[in-house]
Amino acid sequence: MKRVVLMVALIVPGVSWAAGNVQAGQQKASACQACHGAAGKASVPLYPHLAGQNAAYLAHALQAYKKGERNGGQAEVMKAFVAGLSEGDIDDLAAYYATLQP
Repeated sequence: MKRVVLMVALIVPGVSWAAGNVQAGQQKASACQACHGAAGKASVPLYPHLAGQNAAYLAHALQAYKKGERNGGQAEVMKAFVAGLSEGDIDDLAAYYATLQP
């Protein structure tokens, strides 16, 4: 079974394997748009593009901000934004941004 999942993952790029709900993530993403853009593409080089990023990476990054494990740069701003997010919210946002075209 693991081989089938791996093969599908390699054959179907852009498929989100996050546990989150894409539609819920889209609704929750409004707070992210000011810096990361409406389609997950930041217009200011200071902020990273989120569109098309790996869902697991995005979830891990948001969790790290929430736990205070990321510092420097815009970390303090991100910590404030993620402080009220639940694990489900994080998974939803990660799933949504992973489905967007980079």
